[in-house]
Amino acid sequence: MSFFKTLALTGAALGGLAAGPLPALAQAPARGDVATLAGPAFGPTYADLASLSDAAELVVRVQIRKATALRPERAPGVTPGFARLYVEAQTVALIAGRSGVGASVVYLVDVPLDPKGKAPKLKKREFLLFARTVPGRAGELQLIAPTAQLDYTPALEARVRPILTELYAKDAAPRITGVSDALAVPGTLTGESETQIFLATENRSPVSITVLRRPGQRPQWGVSWGEIIDSAARPPAPESLRWYRLACSLPAQLPSGANLARDAAERRLAAGDYAFVRQALGPCERRITQG
Repeated sequence: MSFFKTLALTGAALGGLAAGPLPALAQAPARGDVATLAGPAFGPTYADLASLSDAAELVVRVQIRKATALRPERAPGVTPGFARLYVEAQTVALIAGRSGVGASVVYLVDVPLDPKGKAPKLKKREFLLFARTVPGRAGELQLIAPTAQLDYTPALEARVRPILTELYAKDAAPRITGVSDALAVPGTLTGESETQIFLATENRSPVSITVLRRPGQRPQWGVSWGEIIDSAARPPAPESLRWYRLACSLPAQLPSGANLARDAAERRLAAGDYAFVRQALGPCERRITQG
């Protein structure tokens, strides 16, 4: 029995709901699993879009057909000033997905109320959803973050598609989980050194960073994404998946336990080279997601 048929049995849609549990979709997910329509004054950053794309099973463009506000007692955990909506939408396009999606979908979303305390009208508006399927419930989606419903624009799609292309590639950069080891080795000349930083990854594939210093030259650094440590490796391009994996995953400072050097000067050199790399990568700026 559908959600709205169940409501009809109570005698009034969204009014006078009978006591007892709602169907699975109407049960509010844990806070953080329900998407929020509101966003900051500025749009999402590259890191925001990469995080949403990386976590999503499906990225879908939809047009809203109907959005119904749930009564407060049926929407626990909603932030004051927000309403939880049950949304019925038509699938316009499947942008990317590890599973299929039907011609229509339903999902929950939290939206901010207007100054009069009313939810915004979403009918006929288009959105880009970052979602996962609900096992055993065809056509039902769960948004993967509080900001996983974004107003659709061609410009937004143009930003998301290259991220998805990199994520779905066979040689996609792995998720970085930490720093395994780091070692700085001084050269024979004053001011000459080489630092190797080995990273831990989710799938255990090797990734390493090399920092080379030569007298009278600017430090050179690069990343090797494989077994072979390439002395000609280069830094990742800004706003690429490889940049995102490093800039948004590496700890702010080199963990003391990962620094293999015993000599104090060599330990400082390794820590300094790590700080140099972090500075070169730049900040992982976010506006609508959390790291």
